Amino acid sequence: ILNANKKDLDLFTKEDQAMYDRLIVTNGKIDGMIGSIKEVMSQEDPVGKIISTKNLDNGLDITNKTAPFGTIMIIYESRPDVTIEAAVLAFKASNKILLKGGKEALYSNTILVELWHKALEENGLSKAYIQQLTMNREETQEFLRNPTEKLDLIVPRGGERLINFVKEHAKCAVLVSGRGNNFLFVDKEADWEKSVKVIMNAKTEKISACNALDKILINSNIENYEQKLADIYQLLNANGVETLVDADVNNLLKDAQQIHDEAIWEEEFLAMKCCLGAVESLDEAIEKINDNSGGHSATIMTTNKNTALQFMEEVDCAAVYQNASTRFTDGGQMGVGAELAISTDKLHHR
Repeated sequence: ILNANKKDLDLFTKEDQAMYDRLIVTNGKIDGMIGSIKEVMSQEDPVGKIISTKNLDNGLDITNKTAPFGTIMIIYESRPDVTIEAAVLAFKASNKILLKGGKEALYSNTILVELWHKALEENGLSKAYIQQLTMNREETQEFLRNPTEKLDLIVPRGGERLINFVKEHAKCAVLVSGRGNNFLFVDKEADWEKSVKVIMNAKTEKISACNALDKILINSNIENYEQKLADIYQLLNANGVETLVDADVNNLLKDAQQIHDEAIWEEEFLAMKCCLGAVESLDEAIEKINDNSGGHSATIMTTNKNTALQFMEEVDCAAVYQNASTRFTDGGQMGVGAELAISTDKLHHR
């Protein structure tokens, strides 16, 4: 696996640092793949699970139970570990999966699929459960328009352009793994020392992840506001994070680079870059997050439980946190093992 990955890394042009980071496979990442498989293996069989039963007055006995989707297609870039995680989830639930990885991870994905096939054959099972698609972009687009086999679910894990194309052309259900652009709000009643630790973890630990932090909002009514603003700005810069600030912050941090295009608040960076802004209230923070975030993850730093509850109930994100890093939005961190995607959809499929 490591030798195959080295071939991919040697061919990669490193222009996109975030993609390059996602492409790297290490012994630690292989251990993570093994851990994901073991976690899913240990879970209860999800197929045929009875969710509810009801006996109606008209004589009907109704049972609501789980069933496999059928054939799932996942389109993803770079990350070879998705080849393991997506496949094990699909296989656990008796689904067939078509893996369409990016060309930049071809050698890595190929060896992983070969290992899948070896495992299937050793257990007397068909290799058709897990298939690798090596089509180019044009062929993939044509396959979506006119699939050569029945597809029951498509999971696009990529940019908004890919997601929108799949939504437009798919002949089946689409599970959207949305963009990040995650926010953290420091409330006036925050534990500042803890806030700094969470900010640095969420922003710098893994910039290529969709759960990384991009935007920081600080309540201007927090005690020692000016000093704390200067401290976090200097710490971010000292750790190589390019930090852009809004006009209010720029009034206090004269040397900081000011934001001139408000559209940047909607942008996912996947880089050592963030925006730092000031708000005067919880309501203002919630409004700014809901207007701009990708609906993925958001954090409030506060010691006030009522403030945290309002934030978590009103912020429109798949995962909301009090005093915790957005980096926890991950199947392994949440104790469910592998993940197919972090869905930002609200309407779930049958």
